[in-house]
Amino acid sequence: MPDSSHLPPPSSLADLPFAHVLPHTAAISAAGRLSIGGCDVRDLAERFGTPLYVFDEADFRATCREFRQAFESRWPKVTVAYAAKAFLCRRLARIIADEGLGMDVVSGGELAAARAGGMPAANLYFHGNNKLPAELREALAGPGIGRVMVDNFYELETLEAIAAEAGVRQPILLRVSPNVDPHTHAKTTTGVLDSKFGFAIATGDAERAVKLGMEAKHLDLRGLHVHLGSPIFEVEPYEEANAVMCGFAAQMGDTHGFEFKEYSPGGGFALAYNREQHAPPIAAYAERFVSTLRKGLEDHRLPEPALHIEPGRALVGRSMVAVYTVGARKEIPGLRTFVSVDGGMADNIRPAIYGSKYEAIAVDRPLAAPEETITLAGKYCESGDILIKDAVVPRFQPGELVGLPASGAYNLAMSSNYNMATRPPVVAVRDGQARLMVRRETIDDLMARDVL
Repeated sequence: MPDSSHLPPPSSLADLPFAHVLPHTAAISAAGRLSIGGCDVRDLAERFGTPLYVFDEADFRATCREFRQAFESRWPKVTVAYAAKAFLCRRLARIIADEGLGMDVVSGGELAAARAGGMPAANLYFHGNNKLPAELREALAGPGIGRVMVDNFYELETLEAIAAEAGVRQPILLRVSPNVDPHTHAKTTTGVLDSKFGFAIATGDAERAVKLGMEAKHLDLRGLHVHLGSPIFEVEPYEEANAVMCGFAAQMGDTHGFEFKEYSPGGGFALAYNREQHAPPIAAYAERFVSTLRKGLEDHRLPEPALHIEPGRALVGRSMVAVYTVGARKEIPGLRTFVSVDGGMADNIRPAIYGSKYEAIAVDRPLAAPEETITLAGKYCESGDILIKDAVVPRFQPGELVGLPASGAYNLAMSSNYNMATRPPVVAVRDGQARLMVRRETIDDLMARDVL
């Protein structure tokens, strides 16, 4: 286990080795505790209880604007669309609409929440490898959705029939698999040949899909979509995908008269979760992406398509901190010390299934010197319910609060009621004000679907 004894005590949050994963408004309160958005986190915990997810609205809005500026300043027509699968509620959808972003949805539930939150239908993009006919009908119901990203031949045929029933001509993009390895976790790699997603170029399916899409009377094939995976800490996979996709678009133009009007390179932009990780700046992604795309277009004499950029975790991940209350302690001499909290895999399954590593911050004394290395454990009945295996922290006492930064993406989206746990609330903070975005589940909620 790592030796923490050599680490000097920090004198400010900026001195923490993981300062870059904290929300932008993170500070020390007048009481010497962690504050976010001008709100003392201990006060929030006492008001809303724990586990609690604290959402830094200013951080999220700033990142939205950074993505827009980075790409819009480099390309004539760009839509930045938030990938709702990272986290979604109606209040967040309203903020996204306020910031001028579009939104990717992957289910009827996400579609309904986006619309209820005020997202214009024209700015919604429907993804997924097995969209249900009922979901597609709902997507096309007036006003119809902006784009459907068609993933397979079954969907292509089904959507054509549903669009004919509705009497509309639905704009679509085809999801294409370029067989590019993004060098990320195997379970989040999606742009290779051996994937459930998309039409593969290597098998000829992508060409066949282009032909069928162009022939469909009730579908308007606008362009191509690709998504390599997530999180991608390297820029090179995007460059490789651009070259492949430009070559394919040119070939389809020569062979079938396909017009490359729109291009979505997907998302997957990285998020730093811990002290070892450092994601490339958004501007670096944008600059390298745009320069290589422009070269690919020039090499194949293609016009500049409109771009759809689709970040998810990179937009919302840093904006949230999960807050837990410390409970039991178990010491195994010479081996390990377990410190348990009142949450765990029911609200954050990512360490269990992806091996994701987070940092821990002592909310009540964020500048306390590290004293030991512990395993921060959850409260659920699984040995795999571990939030952080080797956390270098002060010696936590029962009742203390511990925060896990960079908890905005996928934690709550993948949460469950395992052990009949009630899922935690989300409170938005900004300029010293706090308001609930999502209330805590209750026992009545858990039993609401039971039929006696």
